[in-house]
Amino acid sequence: MRNEKVFEWLSEKGFADRVIDHTETIDTVEHAAIQLGCSEAEIAKTLSFLVNDQPVIVVMAGDGRVNCSKFKAQFHTKPSMVPRDRVEEMTGFIPGGVCPFAVPSGIPVWLDVSMKRFSVIHPSAGNEFTSVKLTPDELEQASDAVGWCDVCKGWE
Repeated sequence: MRNEKVFEWLSEKGFADRVIDHTETIDTVEHAAIQLGCSEAEIAKTLSFLVNDQPVIVVMAGDGRVNCSKFKAQFHTKPSMVPRDRVEEMTGFIPGGVCPFAVPSGIPVWLDVSMKRFSVIHPSAGNEFTSVKLTPDELEQASDAVGWCDVCKGWE
């Protein structure tokens, strides 16, 4: 049930051995934390926003919530999620499986500083049944992120 495109991407980056297959869904932060036996905060949730009508991926700690003013300062627009019925079309991933790896060309990936407080975080690996265990620095390498941003509240 692995997303082969993502597994190949992670293989090329040297992180294929970190992929974890789950028997139960990890389509939400809560489900992922239960499956992994960690706190919800340690789940790296991947959200897709529209900025100037184009998708932008932001990965943040599971306990973070988007702060509208911080988001606007970073992206010069109010936060607007990609509509659920367009997520797969725009990102290449189904809702619950959006990840920061092997995203279509031209979609920037940003990492929120809320994840830097953990030694290990767990983003999705391309579907609702796989995750990958990485340090924040490894996530930056594996995702080819544009950089780090600060657009969350509620985790401080």
